[in-house]
Amino acid sequence: MTTGEDFLRTFHARLPAVTGDTFGRGRTADGRSSYELLRDRVSGSRRVLELGCGDGVLLEALAEDDGRDGACLAGVDLSPEALALAAARPALAGTTLVECRAQQLPFRDGSFDACVAHMALMLMDEMEAVAAEAARVLAPGGTFACVVGGGAGGGEAYALFLDLLRPLVHAMPASARVPALGDRRTRTPGGFAQILGPAGFASFGWETVALDLAGPVERVWEVVSSVYDVATLDASVLAELRRTFLSEARKITPEGAPTPCVLHLQLATARRQ
Repeated sequence: MTTGEDFLRTFHARLPAVTGDTFGRGRTADGRSSYELLRDRVSGSRRVLELGCGDGVLLEALAEDDGRDGACLAGVDLSPEALALAAARPALAGTTLVECRAQQLPFRDGSFDACVAHMALMLMDEMEAVAAEAARVLAPGGTFACVVGGGAGGGEAYALFLDLLRPLVHAMPASARVPALGDRRTRTPGGFAQILGPAGFASFGWETVALDLAGPVERVWEVVSSVYDVATLDASVLAELRRTFLSEARKITPEGAPTPCVLHLQLATARRQ
């Protein structure tokens, strides 16, 4: 277990449903959630593995897809607390859920037709091992699809929040900050191909989508403050950040309208040769 993985386990032990609660609220221009985008990208695949499945939002969407009746689904995650929430979903009664690292998957070669990851791949270390394991458990021609973060949109609440948060994080001693998480190569099309290509993947796709998380300013605060760096702030600092954010966010919110909040995501795909 790496330092970053230790942090993630601790964070998600306290907030096991935070990712699903946050991203489940957002919608793209066509009305789908980012989970539904990923679900539809592997439409037709009956055996699907999710890496970093968390509390099971995406797996539930896959299980309830009318075109995937009788599908074989599996999910792995580092957090036993999140996996317990996934196991409690009625739609996932027949789903295999395993606490393990994506770098060491407990599945036979060629067990799946698709492998997916929602806001998880970019947090993983040892990406060559992740790519090799994904290739191993996928059947030839299988699809690898993931959603990774792409940053804030301009002139709205998420960008405002990051502008307020960054100096607070930089003022902290390095030992108190969130440890380095993941591999930056997963956030660019070239880096994505560089990782997966040697493992036997090809036919790379890369699409930027905007996720609209607008809503009442208090709800938008819940969304933006779910980032990992907030967990390292002292209570008094966090309280002041919240006060300042709410005040400034109201200034950019037209009267009677929801507070604008946009997050850019990358939808990346590849095909197992």
